[in-house]
Amino acid sequence: MGVRPVPHRQLCCSEFSYSPEFVIKSVCDKDRGVRMVGPDLLVLYGSQTGTAQDTAHRLARQAQRRRLKVRVMSLDSYNVVDLISETLVVFVCSTTGEGEPPDNMKNFWRFLFRKSLPAGSLSRLDCAVLGLGDSSYPKFNFVAKKLQKRLLQLGVHMLVPVGLADDQHDLGPDAVIDPWFSSFWDQVLVLNPSLAELDPVRDDEPLPPSFSFHFLDDKPEPDSGLRIHPVQTVPSQSCPFPARMVSNRRVTDPTHFQDVRLIEFDISGSRIEFSAGDVVLIRPCNAEEDVERFCQLLRLDPDSSFTLSPTGTWAVPAGLPQPCSLRLLLRRHLDLSSVPRRSFFQQLACFSSHQLERDKLWEFCSASGQDQLHAYCTRPRRTALEVLADFPHTTAEIKVDYLLDLFPEIQARSFSIASSLKAHPDRLQILVAVVQYRTKLHRPRRGLCSSWLASLDPQQGEVSVPLWVKKGSLRFPTDPDTPVVLVGPGTGVAPFRSLLQERLMEGKTGNVLFFGCRSESKDFFFSSEWEDMMKAGHLLLFTAFSRDQEEKVYVQHRVKENSALLWDLITKKKAWFYIAGNSKQMPGGVRDALKEVFQLEGGDSADEAEHRLVLMEQTGRLQRETWS
Repeated sequence: MGVRPVPHRQLCCSEFSYSPEFVIKSVCDKDRGVRMVGPDLLVLYGSQTGTAQDTAHRLARQAQRRRLKVRVMSLDSYNVVDLISETLVVFVCSTTGEGEPPDNMKNFWRFLFRKSLPAGSLSRLDCAVLGLGDSSYPKFNFVAKKLQKRLLQLGVHMLVPVGLADDQHDLGPDAVIDPWFSSFWDQVLVLNPSLAELDPVRDDEPLPPSFSFHFLDDKPEPDSGLRIHPVQTVPSQSCPFPARMVSNRRVTDPTHFQDVRLIEFDISGSRIEFSAGDVVLIRPCNAEEDVERFCQLLRLDPDSSFTLSPTGTWAVPAGLPQPCSLRLLLRRHLDLSSVPRRSFFQQLACFSSHQLERDKLWEFCSASGQDQLHAYCTRPRRTALEVLADFPHTTAEIKVDYLLDLFPEIQARSFSIASSLKAHPDRLQILVAVVQYRTKLHRPRRGLCSSWLASLDPQQGEVSVPLWVKKGSLRFPTDPDTPVVLVGPGTGVAPFRSLLQERLMEGKTGNVLFFGCRSESKDFFFSSEWEDMMKAGHLLLFTAFSRDQEEKVYVQHRVKENSALLWDLITKKKAWFYIAGNSKQMPGGVRDALKEVFQLEGGDSADEAEHRLVLMEQTGRLQRETWS
């Protein structure tokens, strides 16, 4: 059976505006006589860290090899009213925070769930939904599940069951993505049997690059890559504000194993506004030594300048000047230090003419080689730059035109704002744990953004960091008489410091904080501030220093120890309860401890205590913000 005809109907979307982002269409290769056929495939993605975007482009490359016309767009770059005229759509979306859609699909999300949309309005659309998530979070793949349910209400025809990829799987999300892709293409072939008559583009044949590099004779003046922020514009991803770093101070003891920084920025004149619970986004830079090493491997001159021209309908990446130097492209835009995905090896294999390297790359791309790829790359956290060094003959064959296809753009990192704008006008502070750990590889693994921020010294000269702010997921009570109970061990205390500063400025004194760390003398963040608040009668503080005694003590233990107080606050004074910090054991442990409080003090059964917790979550009185 063929794809059903599209009805002449239009959805109303007058209250939303959309700006074009990256759109790609399969292009004809006249030299090889590649002919693209229907149906047109539209791949829409919602991506927070780039994984869903990469998966969407993987699917698009498979479509190109099958000679289908294909477009790839972020969901908020697509005009949702055009869905009525599409024939075949795949949605690839991740889930962020506590079941929230990614930033680049929130407008689409709000529109799709309007009650005014008539049931059956998309009844002629064939589509599929692929979700990317992490089963260590309670709302695993919540966005994909809810999206599929809503699309079915609107009458779409689902080609395959929703795919629920899991980062926690031993083989990563590909354990679900690969068979899901295969099932999807089987159904497309059923709908369009004429596709079987066409020879696909071979897997070992490179697809055309998305851009052409045109190198210039003159070398450009040194460029920081920071665009001047217009005073009248609120900072955003496409136009961040270059904030001056005021201070960069280590707040852990020099003998402590972890380096944690309190960093302050001057945001005067930026028009940035934020409240407690909001987050700041910062896009980091690659280390200069990595840029030099990359250029050596690919035999490139980092100071050469170029302009970009799209080979299809790509847009030049936002913030990339024209002309641009290779050094700037590599330092500020291409992610060289991330762990490469399988798609990276698939593209590398197409370039290689060295037999041994080529065979190994194709092994890493195969379904049977995923254990080897995981052991080689994912488990030891090997970077893309290190992979290039391990395959020198193949690396030397990479054409510069493919750089933007091979390497994703550096993703911005989110940090909970640790200060109140009311308490510190024109200032923004963050608490940053510098990521460094060891694997079997000789060089220690370092977090790109935290290491870059830690390396900046405002005492040695003026330092500007491009940033912008977005609303966070935490919501706080507006009633001044409503108490708050805050559980924030380690750097999880950052959003609560902002909240407490804000509440004290507003005269709200019903504040309880549970703080945990390893040692009172080494990583007890903001201890003097908490002491001042307690002396003023504005804060009740409970601490858990896990390594200061033989038996380890954590914040969940302190929660259980103070069951009578918490029962009174929650049931009689209607307190709101918050958890922030690492997503591993702590959030679940605190939730279980609170459940025990209800059983001990209220006489609840296990089911009754669970029901009470769920009701608190549903009404916003129990919230959490966690990260891995």
